[in-house]
Amino acid sequence: MPVRRPRPSFALAAAVATAAALGATALATTTASAAEVPLSGYELTWGIKQSYRTYVSTYAQGSFTATDGASQAANNGVFTFTAGAGTYDTTSHAVHLTFKGTITARSTLHGFVREMSDFQYDSAAGTLTADLVADGGAKQQDVTLATVAAPTSQDLSNLATTLTAAAGTFLGSDTYANAAGDPLSAVKPASTTSPAPSDSSTESASPSPSPTPTTTATPSTTPSATPSDTASPSDTASEPAATEGEIADGTLTWGVKESFRSYVVGSVAKGSITTSDGAAQSAGNGVFTFTGATGGYDTDADTLSAAFEGAVNFKGHEDNGTYGLDLTFTDLRATLDGGTGKLTADVTSLGEKSEDVVLADLKAGSADLTAKDDVITLDDVTTTLTAAGAKAFGGFYETGATLDPLDLSVALTDDATLPSDDPSSTTGTGGSAGNSATTGSTSGGVTGSTTGGDVTGSLASTGSEVPATALGAAAAVTVAAGAGVVFAMRRRRTEATEA
Repeated sequence: MPVRRPRPSFALAAAVATAAALGATALATTTASAAEVPLSGYELTWGIKQSYRTYVSTYAQGSFTATDGASQAANNGVFTFTAGAGTYDTTSHAVHLTFKGTITARSTLHGFVREMSDFQYDSAAGTLTADLVADGGAKQQDVTLATVAAPTSQDLSNLATTLTAAAGTFLGSDTYANAAGDPLSAVKPASTTSPAPSDSSTESASPSPSPTPTTTATPSTTPSATPSDTASPSDTASEPAATEGEIADGTLTWGVKESFRSYVVGSVAKGSITTSDGAAQSAGNGVFTFTGATGGYDTDADTLSAAFEGAVNFKGHEDNGTYGLDLTFTDLRATLDGGTGKLTADVTSLGEKSEDVVLADLKAGSADLTAKDDVITLDDVTTTLTAAGAKAFGGFYETGATLDPLDLSVALTDDATLPSDDPSSTTGTGGSAGNSATTGSTSGGVTGSTTGGDVTGSLASTGSEVPATALGAAAAVTVAAGAGVVFAMRRRRTEATEA
């Protein structure tokens, strides 16, 4: 049975105001060994992760219940925990607070229950812990759900958080491990009265951050790298091509989103990824290459429009021959003008086709289009989901989400040699589609190990790993690793699950 350790201290902004209000005379009465000042009346605000809340309330057909002093903001918003009490260490500037409130997530579709209570924020360690109960099992105490970024000022609002491996196991998907959680705030509301004197600075003032926050890692989950400075090739072509004309051939390499590929062939969707009509997928569930480019270019005007052959289909959640996930991208087209542009595709979801959907905004590393050996090459082009793309994906994949980067090469003459992309592929069925149960995110029965205890019982064991979101009228599933993955999910037909 885990040993419940003393609650550690952490730095809080309002503690400096409290200590100052107590005055030098009051502090002088404390002994050297009694450097802690009592605190009370604080509130903790944290939403776990927006995509997880969306998952519970949509795909899992569930809801959250806030009790024992906790509350949830409207429209499936963030959670607030109250009655925060603890101490401020005047020597180390560390404070610890324990908050009241319990949050329970319940799924009507999958039947899981996840309970979180007794939240604590420790600025010295840079951690947020809680007591956890999965499906009525034994309570796991003081489990570290997230690391918290060290404060950079005297304000403990909107501190970045990073979810732990234990959080991923408890929430049901190991894609949450090391993913950015919702920001955290630990403040004393101006309206709260407590024994500590309060003035206008009570809400925003705080002690200096703890001098040695050894585990306060700031999350770094941006799904794609900053475009390379070498995105546009050097202007050293031995035989410069014409400044404008028709594209003779070309390839486009794009992975859609790595976390989505992992989910499709993983232990929950148990699906497959299939490429056809000139597209191929790199080995190891890698990125896709589309071929046979046609279109036009103008290197003087720095414009390019290229359409590519090939299709990629994502299929999963099979139930008696019917698939809940059946999403296809075809007819991809990239357009650029001065280094920025659009990526469009025809999108077919569960048999319904939408043509020329603007999936993403493109931004190359350079505004210049330069040909070398009659080939224009752009690497690591940033792809960012557009409002039209978000609408096409059912509104669950947020505008501005970062997709996988894109590589593009087009030949300007018939005898030009394109770079060898060699997808090394499983042309036809990509990745581990034929071995889907062993690829992807979470498998049932995973035991998370972290400071404060182990947590067992992932949602994956109930067939409900947290994926992304819905397309069209389908049910939504949102995951992250970051930012969220979008795909089509057919609503379960069993009327018993239609709550």
